[in-house]
Amino acid sequence: MSVNKVILLGHTGKDPDVKDVAGTKVANLSLATTEKGYTLQNGIQVPDRTEWHSLIFWKGLAEVVEKYVRKGSQIYIEGKIKTCLLYTSDAADE
Repeated sequence: MSVNKVILLGHTGKDPDVKDVAGTKVANLSLATTEKGYTLQNGIQVPDRTEWHSLIFWKGLAEVVEKYVRKGSQIYIEGKIKTCLLYTSDAADE
């Protein structure tokens, strides 16, 4: 058995980029999640840690994102992680 589920709660980094791809609406969005810093027992300060997530929404969800989400909006996301490999012009993997 295996599970691929993620829950994110964070703030958007910019307005969504919404496009029409072959008749289907697609919205791209960056989301920041921040783990608050803390102080260790020995007094060492551990700073906040922010992770940026690239999100893609299709069809009806893309329409909802386009209508309601703006830069700085706090949003809650449940979904699955799907990775993709990008190639640069010099054919190096990213």
